[in-house]
Formats: sequence, structure tokens, C-alpha cells
Amino acid sequence: MDLLSLKEHHARTLLIYYRWDVDRVFNVFADRGKEWLYSAAGLSVRSSEDLNSSQSSDEVTCQICFEDVHANESTIMDCGHCFCNNCWTEHFIVKINEGQSRRITCMAHECYAICDEENVRNLVSGRDPHVAEKFGRFLLESYIEDNKKVKWCPSVPHCGNAIRVECDEYCEVQCACGVQFCFSCSSEAHSPCSCLMWKLWTKKCQDESETVNWIKVNTKYCPKCYKPVEKNGGCNLVRCVCGQPFCWLCGGATGISHTWNSIEGHTCGRYKEDELENAERAKKQLWRYSHYYNQFKAHTDSLKLEATLQDRLQQKIVILEAKNLESRDFSWVTDGFNRLFRSRRILSYSYPFAYYMFGDELFKNAMTQKGREIKQNLFEDQQQQLQANIEKLSMVLEQPFADWEERDVLNTRLQIIALSTVTDSLCKKLYDCIESDLLAPLEEATHSIAPYRSMGVEKASEFP
Repeated sequence: MDLLSLKEHHARTLLIYYRWDVDRVFNVFADRGKEWLYSAAGLSVRSSEDLNSSQSSDEVTCQICFEDVHANESTIMDCGHCFCNNCWTEHFIVKINEGQSRRITCMAHECYAICDEENVRNLVSGRDPHVAEKFGRFLLESYIEDNKKVKWCPSVPHCGNAIRVECDEYCEVQCACGVQFCFSCSSEAHSPCSCLMWKLWTKKCQDESETVNWIKVNTKYCPKCYKPVEKNGGCNLVRCVCGQPFCWLCGGATGISHTWNSIEGHTCGRYKEDELENAERAKKQLWRYSHYYNQFKAHTDSLKLEATLQDRLQQKIVILEAKNLESRDFSWVTDGFNRLFRSRRILSYSYPFAYYMFGDELFKNAMTQKGREIKQNLFEDQQQQLQANIEKLSMVLEQPFADWEERDVLNTRLQIIALSTVTDSLCKKLYDCIESDLLAPLEEATHSIAPYRSMGVEKASEFP
């Protein structure tokens, strides 16, 4: 409004078109000029004097309904087109109910100017206050839904909060309600997985899609209805529930009867190596998926169980404080737990990452077989070091150190601090390995990940 000397509704129209990216508005203004900036956004800016002078007579003929109405019963928009209030109102209500509140264009033929929101609100509120309220709400929600730096919190039930980030949209945030999520895709926080990897992984797990691999190995598809059929006897002439008989050996449709020597309407028996290879490939893929899924689930289950550890550690702190030990600072206990919780989460999500990073689904032709093996060994070495230190930290925190002597408590404190420091360093190294050694050489922008934050997901503060 200040830079371009615009009214509020004109500024909003401009920002909605440029998706609330103020820098982009300024850049277009500097490169193309004000006229091009306004024209692209469908914005017409004319003074009230210009509009009044264009409407000189007391009576106006509406070019929509062709009725003659008094000038007071018509409205002229910034683009200069004038129609009766009844036609404008009907037009606005239809557009609002169709979900086009943010950019309602003029009714005139081949005029793409955006209508003045004040005129829209005034006309619609006189006819239907509920629709006018909906229009105002849509305009406000545009700041969130059309703005790449603002997202609704995905909490269920919805907390009503929205989160705004200042810079990188590839980040993980925590809403004031406590929900942590990926700002880029609005799913749960999932780094070091990229958004695409996590989307594919969740679909794979939810759909139990690897069961399909078992079906491929143990069933054949009916040539008529294409449903999978499992053979429950020794005869190779099988019949689907739809009634279609077919040969189990080659899957071809046949007649219903057969003799000692042949099946009606069918002959086969030639060796097909590709079918054997496909079966072996499906088995291998199933075992590979099972390995990564079992590791992912084991650490996710540990994460859920360790969430209950926090209450037990608070009880240990209360006992230690009552002992009047020389050291009265027990923040190392909660710091150790926080480090364990954050690192375990990273470790669990590193397995879906590895599944796609070193599989054929996403990067089949991006690496040579030898290069893939070298990078996989490098990653797995980092991963196993991290896992070993996480298990050590978990074991030490589980110990009943609140009942020990002061010397043993101090030794435990040193252990937890040392393990927390090493674990933090290993997490950072794992992220560096992923970003620099694995993803960077591929130059895949679709696989950007949220950066590692030693203190965990950044918590959002209330906007003043």
C-alpha cells in the first residue's frame, strides 16, 4: 500500500495473484513497471472522480439483463464496466458459491479485471449475509492457503492455528498445540526422508503393497476377470470364481475339460525363463522391504515406549533432589532424554530413506552398481554407529541411578553427557552424508530434506 499508493483491497488483489510473495511483487514492479504489474494481476486502479465522470446520465441500461435502471441501482467497477446491482449480486453469489471468492472477475465480455471487494461485500450482504461472511472468510484464508510461507497446522482435531516460516520452506516445525510436522508437505516430521520418499513409504505401508508381491509369487491372474487365483490342488487346469478355466502353467484361457494328454483348447509346456526371473525378483523385493520395514517399526516402537521414560526420569530427579547432593543441577537427565528421543526418531526414519535411496524405485539409473554399493556401505556404517550409541544412551537412562551413591551418580552423569554429545555429532554426520554424499551428486531438487537441528524441531511462537 505504501510503495504503490494503493488502497487495501487493491493491495490484497495484487498479493493474492502473486501468492503473497512481496519480494516478487517488488521485482516485477522494478523489472516490468507498474502498468504491467497491475495488468497481469487483473487490477484496474482508477480514481473515484474518473468513475463518476464516466457515468453521466441518471439512467443506465444494463447490458446483461437489458433493463433500464436508475444510476443509484447500478454499480461501476474499477475497470469502467457498469451493470445493474441485481445482475452484479447474482454474479457474485454464484462465484462465491463456486469457491472463486479470491478473484471474482468482471462480467463484461473478455474483461478479466478483478472486482472491488468492497462492492462485492456491500451488494452480497444485502441479499445473503451468510454468503457475504463466506466471502470475507475466503479472502482472509487466502493469506494461508495461497501463501507458500504459511501453512495450516495438520492437527486432528484441528487446533485452528497456522504456521508462518521466515525463510526455508524445507523445514520441520512444531505448532503451539504440540504437533510437529513437515512444513513442505504438511505430513508428520519425517527427515531425513524427503517428502516424496515419505509419501511413497506411507502408501506402501498403508496399502500393504508388499502383500501384492506375495500374491504375484503365489497366484496367477484370471485371463477373464483379472482377479488373483491361488491353486489349491495338483491339477494345472484351474477355474476362477467367475467360472473361467485357464492353464496354471502359462495363464492362458482354456476349455473346461481335459484328458490324460491335453487340455481342451490349449497347449503349452515351453520353458519361459522370464516368468522364473519375475518370481525370484518379487521374492527378493519382499525380503528387502521386510528388512527395512522391520527396522523402521522396531525403532518406532522403541520411540513410543521411550516416550513413557520421561515420567520415570522426572521421578528420579525428585529423588536425587531430596538427597542434597553436592551438584544440584540435574538438567543432564532431561537433556539426555531429549537427545535420545530426537536421535531415535531420526534413526527410525533413516530406514525408509535407505530403502528408496539404494533401491530401484527412484534412483535406478542415477548410480552405477559399484557406486551404489560404496555409498550404501558408507551410509550404513554411519547408521550403525548412530544406532549403537542410541542403544547405549537408552540403557544408561534406564538404569536406577537415583538409588546409587553420589560417586556413581556423577559417573552416570558423565556417561550421559558424553553419549549425548557423541550421538548429536553422529546425527549431524548422518545428515551431512545424506545431503553431501548421497543427494547432492544426484541434483534432485524433489528430494530436499529438512536440515538437522541439534535442539530438535523449531517451536513456533505466537505472532504478535
